[in-house]
Amino acid sequence: MGPDGASRKNRPSDRTPCPCGSAQPYAACCGVWHSGLTQGVHAATPEALMRSRYSAYVLGLIDYLLGTWHPSTAPGELELAPLKWLGLEVRHTQVAGDAGVVEFVARCRDGGRAQRLHETSRFVRQEGRWYYIDGQMVGSE
Repeated sequence: MGPDGASRKNRPSDRTPCPCGSAQPYAACCGVWHSGLTQGVHAATPEALMRSRYSAYVLGLIDYLLGTWHPSTAPGELELAPLKWLGLEVRHTQVAGDAGVVEFVARCRDGGRAQRLHETSRFVRQEGRWYYIDGQMVGSE
């Protein structure tokens, strides 16, 4: 297991496109944040954190998800549902001081059934580091 709780085989290669849908390879995108968490390297914006958390769900990086969740709202443990994540669309981001909001749609397949998760997530910056607080589902898609 790596420092973020994932086995090396779950990790994309350095040239693999990032699961978050950016134009960058994983190693230059979310991989920076995933491997840097134990070294004090953290996502610079709420959107970067949200994208890295989506990629962490895709890759099963439970330690990263828990480590980027604000302690006031973080679950003690996290078990990931066996979903096949299909894509991410960021619809809106807003930052005001040490607070941020990201609206996104994540597509997945659960047992052969396509689903969409449309959420507005809240983030807070403490001591220069962004944390996920919680999310509010938007409508029903």
